[in-house]
Amino acid sequence: MVPVRDAGTVTNELTVGQVASLVGISVRTLHHWDEVALVRPSGRTHGDYRVYDAADVARINRVLVYRELGMSLAEIGRVLDDPEVDEREQLLRQRTLLTTRIARLQEMVSAVDQMVEGHDMGQQLSPQEQAEIFGTDWKPEYAEEAEQRWGDTPQWEQSQARAASMTREQWEQVKADTDALEADLAAARCSGVDPASSEAAELVERHRLSIDRFYDCSTSMQVCLTRMYLEDARFTEHYEQLAPGLTAWLADAVAATARAQGIDPETATWQ
Repeated sequence: MVPVRDAGTVTNELTVGQVASLVGISVRTLHHWDEVALVRPSGRTHGDYRVYDAADVARINRVLVYRELGMSLAEIGRVLDDPEVDEREQLLRQRTLLTTRIARLQEMVSAVDQMVEGHDMGQQLSPQEQAEIFGTDWKPEYAEEAEQRWGDTPQWEQSQARAASMTREQWEQVKADTDALEADLAAARCSGVDPASSEAAELVERHRLSIDRFYDCSTSMQVCLTRMYLEDARFTEHYEQLAPGLTAWLADAVAATARAQGIDPETATWQ
């Protein structure tokens, strides 16, 4: 990421070359931003050279943040020039977006840790497998957090042993099955399927079996997991991206299945 400098240390007259060196981008980029009216130097020297002041550099830093977040120059211009958003609100917006970005990068680090662990256990994935398993459409568990929470359970031991023994074809099947299940869950939610219906119960069983592939998962455990989905923003975000309201719908469907089996979802435990 391009470093963002403190605009408060910038003098009021910096040439394009000085600004390029200060913020770590090219003179050509600054010229382009000037041409498209994204960031224009606001001052001129006695020799009629255009120069940037501290406010101009602060705007450049904001552009760099939004570019790092994947926004187009046109989108950035609209955000920065929005008369309804003051400077402080813009900074808070950038902070929120950066926090989200950092969380995603931390998630990727956890995915790499899992790959290293798999390698150490003799299961090395190819680049294609890595892309399929750890791509943006699939949210891996945070390995360190998972071990801290469940490292002393039989389920953790089972999951580690089963994952380490899986072949490339098996990982591909996991990916395909997960995509199909999530598509069907989203379709059920969007079409208004009753969480207590037999159709929902079939999806609940598929969901349980997707977990059971890695460790023996009972319906009571499934209730605990969906309870965690509602409490953990990372899981909620994943399901809500598939279909609005899907997290609560899945939890309700699992709870209905549990009741049908004589399990009280309000008191279900990890057993």
